[in-house]
Amino acid sequence: MDWLHELFKKSPEMALFLSLAVGYWIGKIKFGKFQLGGVAGSLLVAVIVSQVGVQIDGGVKAVLFALFIYAVGFESGPQFFSSLGKQSIKEIILAAVMAATGLATVVVMAKLFGLDKGLAAGVAAGGLTQSAIIGTAGDAIGKLGLAAAETARLQGNVAIGYAVTYVFGSFGAIIVCVNILPKLMGRSIRDDAIAAETAMQAGVKVLGPDQQEAAPPLVGRIYQLASDPQRTVADIENANPATTITIERVKRDGRFIEVSPTLVLRQGDYVLTVGRRDAVVASAPLLGKEVDAVDGMELTMHKREIVLTNKDFGGKTVDQIRQATAGGVRHGIFVVQLSRMGQVLPMKPDTVVQVGDLVSIFGAEQDVKRVAALVGDVIVPSAKTDFVYLGTGLVVGLLIGLLSVKIGAIPLTLGAGGGALLSGLLFGWYRAKKQTFGALPNSAVQLLKDLGLAGFVVVVGLSSGLQAVQTIKELGLTIFGVGVVVTLVPMILTMLFGRYVLRYDNTAVFAGALSGSRSANPAFGEVLGKAENAIPTVPFAITYALANVFLTLLGPLIVALV
Repeated sequence: MDWLHELFKKSPEMALFLSLAVGYWIGKIKFGKFQLGGVAGSLLVAVIVSQVGVQIDGGVKAVLFALFIYAVGFESGPQFFSSLGKQSIKEIILAAVMAATGLATVVVMAKLFGLDKGLAAGVAAGGLTQSAIIGTAGDAIGKLGLAAAETARLQGNVAIGYAVTYVFGSFGAIIVCVNILPKLMGRSIRDDAIAAETAMQAGVKVLGPDQQEAAPPLVGRIYQLASDPQRTVADIENANPATTITIERVKRDGRFIEVSPTLVLRQGDYVLTVGRRDAVVASAPLLGKEVDAVDGMELTMHKREIVLTNKDFGGKTVDQIRQATAGGVRHGIFVVQLSRMGQVLPMKPDTVVQVGDLVSIFGAEQDVKRVAALVGDVIVPSAKTDFVYLGTGLVVGLLIGLLSVKIGAIPLTLGAGGGALLSGLLFGWYRAKKQTFGALPNSAVQLLKDLGLAGFVVVVGLSSGLQAVQTIKELGLTIFGVGVVVTLVPMILTMLFGRYVLRYDNTAVFAGALSGSRSANPAFGEVLGKAENAIPTVPFAITYALANVFLTLLGPLIVALV
């Protein structure tokens, strides 16, 4: 193995990427319904690779974790702050109870079994499947002022505790959410998911990125007038008072006629109409025979997202805005979606629009430009990251992490991880509010999360793997047993609290909220599979965003209390 040692000595980054590649490959292997996952798989491989002796600069670990935890906060920021309201009070309390019971269970078990700060934090990270605790606890340990060797030992023990307890941490959450919870509720997840979906039929339907409606609400049709209607373009466009169509093009005797509201249509004219399906269908008898295609009648439509900045529209309902805007302003434009801080709003007449809302409009290019100039700022789709905003957010977070407060003799600090998380939440929230700057595409966020966390865990494994193997031999079964308790006790207590105190009465909604409060992605996947619809997603999103904050901050608290 000396040749491997020399190879990794010359190129330690090779050990990092090898661990990532093999770890993610192992993480894809299924053991029944369970998968180890890429992060845990990478840690396992890193520990094995470390046995030949590998040295990775500690700065690499700090950079990777800062990127990961900032991306988590940036992604969760809009949901986190928007969830802090009366409408989600049960989810907020549920996530807080999970974090509090998790902290109490870890501290009690650490005292009973004599675990040091590192092992206790590692058990929390694995047993509660919140990998970010590894980083926040490691930061807190580094600020205790201990000798370098002792600091390295405790930080290594964090990874050890995580590695031993992570597998059951994932599996145990599935057992509670999918098996125990339905028995407590007396109804299956699927039955309650169907009931909730039925009750929400009048709500907003949001399609996934790979989905589209078979019968889209906005359509374009070409008709040839079979008779002489003696009607103007405006007459036909406004024939249905409830909703309108737009006549975009007219072709007569082989040439195109400029479309205006006063243009009188004639028999044989070809007209291109665009509008909502119901309006187009209702107007068809006035237009004649639908034809497949006519040369030159093609028209490219545009969909644009606009941040509402015009204060004249703020605080008014959809119906008030529709009545206040002249027909010439609205002509040819269809509002397809209204969202606020990442949440889609129902397009109902009484829905109140606020400055900062995101309005999605559909129409011909000239119409879109006209309305965009009136409404606000157009969001230009881009795959590029605003590194000014990203870098500023990270600097602010790291500065916050340097702050430290002493309670008695115990230093409490967010550390680099907690500071970056808090900054990410704030910068993510502000970006969702403004949206004209600070772009960080979803794909970039996902890369920062995946590479940042997995790379960080690999560096930890490579640095502490030799010591980890020895500690596992000595304390493996004890740590594993403690991990089982840390996994099950907080979940069961939180489940009982949610059922009998918070009065959750829908199994599917409760299962989503419970899995999110533990940031248990595998459990949520199983819940979704049982529900067979998206009902558990909303409560999961709220508690998951909160859990990413609450559970991550357990790292410094455990270091302070154990």
